[in-house]
Amino acid sequence: MKSISNFKWLKTSGLVLALLIVSSAVFSQSKVDKINELLSKYAEYGKFNGSALVADNGKVIYKKGFGMANMEWDIPNASDTKHRLGSITKQFTAMLILQLASEGQLDLQVPITTYLPEYPKASGDKITTHHLLTHTSGIPNYTSFPGFMENETRNPYTPEAFVKKFQDKDLEFTPGEKFKYSNSGYFLLGVLVEKLSGKTYEALLHEKIFTPLNMINTGYDHHGEILKKRATGYERNGSGYENSRYLDMSIPYAAGSMYSTVEDLYLWDQGLYTNTLLPKKYMDMYFKAHIPAWGNNHYAYGWGVGYSKIGKSKDSIYTIGHGGGINGFNTNISRAPSNKSLVVLFSNTGGAPLNSITRAIYGILNGKDYSMPKKSVAEALYAVIEEKGIEAGLAHYNTIKDSELYDTNEGDMNAMGYKLMGSGKTESAAKVFKLIIEAFPKSSNAYDSYGEALMNLGKTDLAIKNYRKSVELNPNNQNGIDYLKKLGDDVSNLQKEVKVSEAILDTYLGKYELMPGFILTITREGTQLKTQATGQPVFDVFPKNETEFYLKVVQAQLKFNRDATGKVESVTLFQGGREITGKKLVE
Repeated sequence: MKSISNFKWLKTSGLVLALLIVSSAVFSQSKVDKINELLSKYAEYGKFNGSALVADNGKVIYKKGFGMANMEWDIPNASDTKHRLGSITKQFTAMLILQLASEGQLDLQVPITTYLPEYPKASGDKITTHHLLTHTSGIPNYTSFPGFMENETRNPYTPEAFVKKFQDKDLEFTPGEKFKYSNSGYFLLGVLVEKLSGKTYEALLHEKIFTPLNMINTGYDHHGEILKKRATGYERNGSGYENSRYLDMSIPYAAGSMYSTVEDLYLWDQGLYTNTLLPKKYMDMYFKAHIPAWGNNHYAYGWGVGYSKIGKSKDSIYTIGHGGGINGFNTNISRAPSNKSLVVLFSNTGGAPLNSITRAIYGILNGKDYSMPKKSVAEALYAVIEEKGIEAGLAHYNTIKDSELYDTNEGDMNAMGYKLMGSGKTESAAKVFKLIIEAFPKSSNAYDSYGEALMNLGKTDLAIKNYRKSVELNPNNQNGIDYLKKLGDDVSNLQKEVKVSEAILDTYLGKYELMPGFILTITREGTQLKTQATGQPVFDVFPKNETEFYLKVVQAQLKFNRDATGKVESVTLFQGGREITGKKLVE
């Protein structure tokens, strides 16, 4: 509607102008109706309870609340309801760090002991601020410590005192070697912010970000503060809900302590298209892809960046986003700079399929087909197991698994299995994990989960068999290898070096188009095969055998495919439970 030819017509005909305005309004309204229908159906199926905002071409076209902000008092969610953000906080922490860097107070590439001399030198001399920002420091993630959620999360800490919980632990890998998500790293960034600025993390957020962008409904959440329009967090309990567990907000700190509204995150989004907060040089650094992370995404500084699917189509769009999860809440922000579209979704019942909703909304915004929600197989299965037992649940599963009305999601099924195991129903959990293997036979994680359940049941031989299958599917599954060692299995044959001749490696060299505009380039140095995706760094890939290779920086694999004549014609990327095949380009 904004082509040059249409603009000429607008100048010469008032009638055409009126028609064009009406046409544009109808088209825009159609998008709004589709978004509302989509979210209403998710709400009807109990899959979305929260607040949503959608912008198109930089303008808000939709904002609305669904379900209850407080179920006890029947207070509905709205677009100005305040939700806890969880890990979306990290992008704000990263912004503060880059502001300090732009002011000359911080060098991202020097050891953190330069600024935190009290931090243990054995690890601190190896870790840079860049490593902390990109989750490549190797510092163990404190939220994954055994018993942490049960024993520590109710206790208040000062930042300096809490750092002692993880600072003396061994690094999980050499800094910079690979990506592994770590709340510890972002917690430490908050300490670094306070040390260099002489102000609290909270005060600096207001001074350097919230006030300049007029984000008056955003802040650091304190349980004791009377905060108007704050949503209560809930968790699923079978087919119903319960209040989420208490969490002292000194625990998430710079890794996840903020609250906001979907409206305020629109102000944040718009501010990021300017240099209000950072000079251009540092804004470019802020959004630069630094290391492979989840799925097709790379990690920038506090953001995941990469190409995201649009609706049901094979098309994709470059997005900058991040999710968050914290007791009773899960959140998602996704920005598409090419057309300044924005999707912000907050849920205060935890576990909502926000990525699927976001993908569908991008389909609507870009005129592509999209998927409407289906009822959850995992949820239906769990409800029957809770009411009638595992055998009745399995029978019900077999009647609904292939139904058009239901969706079998690997992540949901896996989470449900662990919920059963966490409540002492390990036999039932094992049977659920076995169902996942049947539905997703190429999933390394499914075999890993089943192996864990079998191990807990004392079925050592079967546990070893399934852990081995998991590692076979994903040689980079160090968790599986560690448990095999714990079970007394000889893992030497799993860790042996595989060698592929240079002649065979040469047949893989070239460019492969995984998506329009997203190219995977394969090169080699000696016998080391390397891969580089469009706009991303170069990473080493390692052979499982002559045709299958894996990355160590992230759980991803490549399989080179040959045609009937033996010529390499494509490569398949396996990552995050997805398969993407790209044809080899003729050069």
